[in-house]
Amino acid sequence: MDRAALTVAEVFRRYGDVYRDEVGSSLSTAQRRVMIAIERCRTAALGGHVEQCDRCGHTRVWYNSCRDRHCPTCQSLARAAWIERRQAELLLVEYFHVVFTVPEEIAAIAYQNKRVVYGILFRAVAETLRTIAADPKHLGAELGFFAVLHTWGSTLVHHPHLHCVVPGGGPSPDGTQWVSCRPGFFLSVRVLSRLFRRLFLNALEVAFDDGALQFFALLEPLHDRQAFVRYLAPARNAEWVVYAKPPFAGPQQVLDYVGRYTHRVAISNSRLVHIDDGQVRFRYKDYREDGHQQKTMRLAAPEFIRRFLLHVLPRGFQRIRYYGFLGNRARHQKVAQCRKLLAMPAPPAPVDKTEAPEDYRDRYEALTGCSLRICPRCQDGHMLVIEHLVGARCGPTISDTS
Repeated sequence: MDRAALTVAEVFRRYGDVYRDEVGSSLSTAQRRVMIAIERCRTAALGGHVEQCDRCGHTRVWYNSCRDRHCPTCQSLARAAWIERRQAELLLVEYFHVVFTVPEEIAAIAYQNKRVVYGILFRAVAETLRTIAADPKHLGAELGFFAVLHTWGSTLVHHPHLHCVVPGGGPSPDGTQWVSCRPGFFLSVRVLSRLFRRLFLNALEVAFDDGALQFFALLEPLHDRQAFVRYLAPARNAEWVVYAKPPFAGPQQVLDYVGRYTHRVAISNSRLVHIDDGQVRFRYKDYREDGHQQKTMRLAAPEFIRRFLLHVLPRGFQRIRYYGFLGNRARHQKVAQCRKLLAMPAPPAPVDKTEAPEDYRDRYEALTGCSLRICPRCQDGHMLVIEHLVGARCGPTISDTS
């Protein structure tokens, strides 16, 4: 099929009904909502507008996007706006990328208790980083960082882990000086791993004792506390994976990196290779081989949809969180203090956008370098809106199966 049609939305539109018939009531309300949103994205169902060139008369139709955060088609402009907001927070220091991963036993519990266990993951990671960094034996400073939840591996399997982007240092406890880590070295991953494991497992046991965890199917026996403790025993003795990647080349590379990394769920449309005959082929990286070799995987369309839906988050769950001097409370004052300690110049004053809200076409041009206002046919005229298309007033009824 045409390369332009290679989107996750096209997979859902062609094979979504087959998948719904196969899984029946086991599909959660959140998953059904995501499927419907992606299927309707940029179709007549959501309305749109008709544009016409004021010179040659060429017309085109634009349909509205679903704006669902799980939709791969809708993240480009959201990503650009997020990067713009982060620009003024960059510091002229080394930045490190630290990844915290939970064992398979924990991942299985996490899938059945997403809100609770993902929340524990964020809190355990944040406390681990801030505690070790505050220790004078390791750094003796307050960190400021953001963490991004990913729940997938390269082949879309469930693999929850947290990516943290951390500047290599922070203000001293009294706030009078900037304390830097050693060049090229952040914190001991072994020390981070041990504390992360202890904090996470302790919090998971508290959640169990509070009755906050549910278990289904193969995990149903874990309702018994002794069975739960036995189940966690291998995780208590295993080395949990904490990986600190080499430092970024500079602040601009941080922006380039997070721009690709933060606003993405499961798979991007660009990784799709072919959709036909009930099959979906996509590219993935095989991390088991040196050089992370690019390979192609073929999945039956229902299996592709099932794997994608593994990563639907609970409604309202925040998958990007900020800590330390980047925490939402007093962020601007603390970042300004860091810039002062580093003798950095003040950032440019933000542009006042209260008078005229930015048009999506301007944001698209800034992101891609391509203009949506210039006529694609004559390259001379301008596309003007001549008609607004009204979408469906309401979508299909979704029964609550959660």
